[in-house]
Amino acid sequence: MRSILFQAAFWSVSVFFVFTGAVLLVLPTRRPLMIWARIYTRSVCLLMRLIGGIDLQVRGRGHLPQGPMIIASKHQSWGDGFFLFSQVKDAAFIISDQFLRYPLIGPVFRKMQAVVVDNQRGGPAGRDSQLAAMIEGLRAEARPVLVYPEGKLAALGQKHRYRLGVYYVYKLYDCPVVPVATNLGARWRDKSWNFVPGPAAIEFLEPIPAGLPQKEFMARLESSIETRSLEMLPDDFNASAAEAA
Repeated sequence: MRSILFQAAFWSVSVFFVFTGAVLLVLPTRRPLMIWARIYTRSVCLLMRLIGGIDLQVRGRGHLPQGPMIIASKHQSWGDGFFLFSQVKDAAFIISDQFLRYPLIGPVFRKMQAVVVDNQRGGPAGRDSQLAAMIEGLRAEARPVLVYPEGKLAALGQKHRYRLGVYYVYKLYDCPVVPVATNLGARWRDKSWNFVPGPAAIEFLEPIPAGLPQKEFMARLESSIETRSLEMLPDDFNASAAEAA
């Protein structure tokens, strides 16, 4: 019943915000749309709390630097994006080019200046010079950029290969990367709509400085995110995993 109620509320809120947000596309600035999107994600987080029974917490805000940054997060749940975007003001984000195919949603993402990557190759969509110009524009506005380095959802306690696209953006943006660990997947499992009530958190970790070579950067990023995300798993999951092993 909890799942049915949440889905009904979630899709009602989502349809409302998409259609009303589309009206904002005619405005010359993206800022009203960004504010509207943040209200939307906070509304979904409220539904997660009130209907899903998930007590959402944020840790490590002190690790967020001033100025431009890249926020690279573990991706365990459909709820991750809503939770993270709701906590970061004026964030740009990296999305798959498949989202641009949907009516209304594609134009909304473009208006928000999302960085689009090729879903098949895992690299930038379009010409590299265009992506470089977009990154330079984001940096000039000192906007944070949100990215999921694995490129897709991972089951709880598991991971996918970290894609080099995150290093490409890191090199172009030339700014610190803040890894983000999470255990939200323990409450809202990857592609499931079933909820397990209880506390869940995202945790901003120690930033990785700009200018590292590819191999060192990718190793530090993956180790930081995966190690802390595993540490944050609930005790009952750790116990069941140990028994299964």
